[in-house]
Amino acid sequence: MNKKKVIVICGPTASGKTSLGIQIANLINGEIISADSMQIYKDMDIGSAKPTKEERMQAVHHLIDFVDPDKRYSVADFKKDAENKIKEILEKDKIPIIVGGTGLYVNSLIYNIHYNEIKTDLEYRKSLENIDVRDLYKMAEEIDSVALKKIALTDRKRISRILEIYHSTGKTKTELEKESRHEPEYDYKVFVLNMDRQKLYDRINLRVDLMIENGLVDEVKNMIKKYSEFPTAMQGLGYKEIVDYLNGNCSINDAIEKIKLETRRYAKRQLTWFRSYNDATWIESGNPENIDIILNSLK
Repeated sequence: MNKKKVIVICGPTASGKTSLGIQIANLINGEIISADSMQIYKDMDIGSAKPTKEERMQAVHHLIDFVDPDKRYSVADFKKDAENKIKEILEKDKIPIIVGGTGLYVNSLIYNIHYNEIKTDLEYRKSLENIDVRDLYKMAEEIDSVALKKIALTDRKRISRILEIYHSTGKTKTELEKESRHEPEYDYKVFVLNMDRQKLYDRINLRVDLMIENGLVDEVKNMIKKYSEFPTAMQGLGYKEIVDYLNGNCSINDAIEKIKLETRRYAKRQLTWFRSYNDATWIESGNPENIDIILNSLK
C-alpha cells in the first residue's frame, strides 16, 4: 500500500525553516503544520519567533497561537492534534508540511510514538525540588545519559522528568521511547536545514537584538500581568531571562547576552538531535536547489 507523503522541514533555530516552508507550500498547494513547542502559545509572539501575520497570509499555518500559556500541552497532545491536521489537509487533496525545530514533536510523528500515561509520584517530585539542579543532572546522567545529551544543564523540569520516569517504571526514558515506536502511518520525507555554524550564530545574535527592539520586554510584562499563575511557557528560552531582568536579578544587557548564549547552545543541541535521523536529507540553508530537492521527493 502506498502511503501518503508528508514533508518535514526541521533544523536549528534561525536557519530559515519558516521561509522555506512557505515557498514549498505555495508551489505544491500545501499547508503548514508548526512543530514548535513555543509557537503554540498565545501572546508569545516575539520571543517564540512566530511567523508574522504577513507570512501567515502567504500560506495556511496550523498549530500556532492556540494554547493559553498557563495551560499544559504535552507531546502526546501535539501528536494527536498534528495527526488530525494531517488527515484534514490530505482530505482536501493538499500536502501537509511539518515545519519546526522541536525534536520531540518531530519524533512523535516520524516514529509514530504511542504515549503511555506515566503516573506521577508527587511525593518523589517534591523531593527532587530541594536538590540543586547540578546534582539532579549528575543523578540523571547515571540513569540515562543518552536522553540527557538533548537537555540543557539548567532545564530542571526535563532533567527531573528523566528521574521521575525511571522511578515510576524502572525503565529509562530512552528505553521507553524505543519500545513505543511504531510503523508510521505516512511516508515522512524529512529534510534538515544546515548552515555554517558561525553564520548560524551570527543570525541568532541578530534575531535576539531584533526581538528586544520589537518589544520582547513589554511582551513579557504583559504576560506577567495577564496570567495569574506563572506559566510553564514563561520558562521558555528568551522569556525566563527577561523575567530575571524584571525581577532585578540582572541587567538588561546581561539578559540579552544570556539569551544569545542559551539560544546558540540550543541550536547546537538541535543539530545533535537531528543527526540521529538516519533517513533524513540534509540541505544547506539558502541553497536555491533546495526547492527542487524537496519537490523531487514527492515523485
